[in-house]
Amino acid sequence: MEYRRLGAAGVKVSEISLGSWLTYGGYVGKESARQTILKAYESGVNFFDTANVYMRGEAERVVGEALSGLPRSTYVLATKVRGPMGELPNQQGLSRKHIMEQCDASLKRLGADYIDLYYCHYPDADTPMEETYRAMDDLVRQGKVLYVGFSNMSAADIAQAVGIVERQGLHPIVANQPLYNMFAPDIEAEVLPLCDRHGIGQVVYSPLAQGVLAGRFKSVADVAGSTRAADANGSEAVRSWLKEEYVAKARTLQEMASDFGLSLAQLALAWTLRHPQVASAIIGASRPEQIEENVRASGVRLSAEQWAEFEAVLGR
Repeated sequence: MEYRRLGAAGVKVSEISLGSWLTYGGYVGKESARQTILKAYESGVNFFDTANVYMRGEAERVVGEALSGLPRSTYVLATKVRGPMGELPNQQGLSRKHIMEQCDASLKRLGADYIDLYYCHYPDADTPMEETYRAMDDLVRQGKVLYVGFSNMSAADIAQAVGIVERQGLHPIVANQPLYNMFAPDIEAEVLPLCDRHGIGQVVYSPLAQGVLAGRFKSVADVAGSTRAADANGSEAVRSWLKEEYVAKARTLQEMASDFGLSLAQLALAWTLRHPQVASAIIGASRPEQIEENVRASGVRLSAEQWAEFEAVLGR
């Protein structure tokens, strides 16, 4: 496993990180989740990602319990705030009230004294950004959070947030968590250059396009046999990538990857990591053996000419 700095911050994270969306606290049993998390740790993964809304807090509990026996200084723990944690009006959003209350709730569920990286999960048009990032800064000053990040933000929103933080002298934003994979390179145009100027690293999600870039599906009809698709949200997420165009390209990419001694998943992960601004690519895994394959993507480096061959297949 190789490690990279998280933006301009000094902390280093594994190139491959383990997430818990739709898996832990969901269709994956607690013992399988524990074994998978520990396998990732043993394989050099030091970066674990979750969120309060994943299974309404259950994913945080599973991740926290699995990591509880490990030295706290040996891993980096990330979670998020924004989504609904109840039906009442103040049980969601990025208000000071919700952020403070959910940080405490996440710490309790995780069984942790502090959160290494705390994200604003997605924008909240009903709350002034000044209120949000002042609250995040206060959490850092209180020692409950070490680093601040955001996720699912447009370039315009990022510019506004960074401007507020810099003008008011708040704790800098060090991480952005965007969608990024071979089929979704949108952040390259505006988000990556903007974040680079402000020392914000990328922790990318869905690098395998919900399994399509892992060769899991040979046709659109295969979604019926997907365990992840058994969850209502998982089915929607998988179907968004299950298009004949993507499946066909994945087959071609898989054949090309084998020429380099790589699986399709390893190729897809290495593609996201080819950009030095990407600090880590988040994978999902329900079994320990999935970890073994994916972590081998760390350290894979191809030349610009070789990557250009793959870009041609992608139509770029």
